[in-house]
Amino acid sequence: MTIPENNNPYTIPPYTPVYRHESTLAVASMICGILSWLPVIHFFGAIAAVITGHMAKKEIRESNGTLTGDGMALTGLILGYAQLGLVVLAIICVITMLFAFSPNFDGSTMWGPSAALFFNLI
Repeated sequence: MTIPENNNPYTIPPYTPVYRHESTLAVASMICGILSWLPVIHFFGAIAAVITGHMAKKEIRESNGTLTGDGMALTGLILGYAQLGLVVLAIICVITMLFAFSPNFDGSTMWGPSAALFFNLI
């Protein structure tokens, strides 16, 4: 009995390691999200965190496993959206207070004379 010859020898392809590294956009999103809570750059830091966070999530999804940092991108998105929500809420409160306590034509406020007396005492 003879051993059949293999005309198509099977060769093992060379091992190419997959180098995984973190997405730079994810790191930038997290840093901008943290910095948005500083008293100087509330709005702009939050906008930057949201934009870079969404870009990082897309970049990580399309990298086929070569990029990591999904948690950092999510952290930047959460911090950015929370800060944007607080900025919008503060703007709404300021506008409401301006309208609520602005003097009418007769000198009183919308809330009656008690609010006018309170602000005259200050």
